[in-house]
Amino acid sequence: MSVNLKGQIALITGANGGLGTEVSRSLLAAGATVVGIARSIAAGEAHDSQFYPVSADLSNPEEVRALVARLAARFQKIDILAHVMGGFAGGSSVAETDDATWQKMMDINLHAAFYVFRAVVPYMREAGYGRIIAIASRQAVQPAAGVGAYSASKAALVSLVQTVAIENNDKNIRANAILPGTMNTAANRAAMPKANFEKWVQPAHVAKLVVMLAGEAGGEINGAAIPVYGDGI
Repeated sequence: MSVNLKGQIALITGANGGLGTEVSRSLLAAGATVVGIARSIAAGEAHDSQFYPVSADLSNPEEVRALVARLAARFQKIDILAHVMGGFAGGSSVAETDDATWQKMMDINLHAAFYVFRAVVPYMREAGYGRIIAIASRQAVQPAAGVGAYSASKAALVSLVQTVAIENNDKNIRANAILPGTMNTAANRAAMPKANFEKWVQPAHVAKLVVMLAGEAGGEINGAAIPVYGDGI
């Protein structure tokens, strides 16, 4: 299915990660103008002339407010938000999880999303249109031992997305979450070198789903948590 996003402005957080890179390429291929946001992203990482790399710390609420206001002024609108940013920490039971790990997971996986949603939604409401797609995790709905902080942060992200969907349905804004299983990224392969990578979720496939949700067909999907578990069920 071909999706035409020509003329639309898309913000992508975590834009230079293993999945963010694929999402950026796919949205660009569909015709969107893409603003790629990451904590550290260089001008040389631009995919083409329609890609605008921006460095920002999305765990800082004031920095997020100022950034989104600046981007909205420059591009005159924000049609699509693909919130790909996230992080993982695990290996400890809930009883053994330290404060730093808990806080890090909440900052990266939940608080940053809240700050970005809070900043972007008013511009979408003013325009009467918007598509928000957030990358959560299979473990948001199927927790496992040893990853309590990660699972809780991603579960809260899904709840936040679904609340945004309910609150903004009246303005033709759609908000959905994608729940990938283990993804076939360079970082995951390095962390688990003995795993069967063929059973993992391919980033390019998740990117295609993001584009579909950002397009016309996505207008009929709202508040969903879409499982993409790969061959590892």
